[in-house]
Amino acid sequence: MRTIEQRKLISDLKDYVSKMDRADRYEFEMFQKRDKDDEELDDRSYARLEGMHKRYVVKKTKADIDALLKKYASQSKKGTDQQ
Repeated sequence: MRTIEQRKLISDLKDYVSKMDRADRYEFEMFQKRDKDDEELDDRSYARLEGMHKRYVVKKTKADIDALLKKYASQSKKGTDQQ
């Protein structure tokens, strides 16, 4: 069961490799190699992978998206009123 979660975390992080610093990128590449070899991570490595996931992958909720759309809608109204 943990292997599935491990693969999901690694696949989520693949999009954020360019944002990682050198140490995190190296560690992530090692996680990818271990995952490719079908090796389950130990508790300490898994905790580091979870921490890396929390640091780089930002989940947006529906409320966040709605607030962003309202912000853009109010800005576009201000722009048309001034003309």
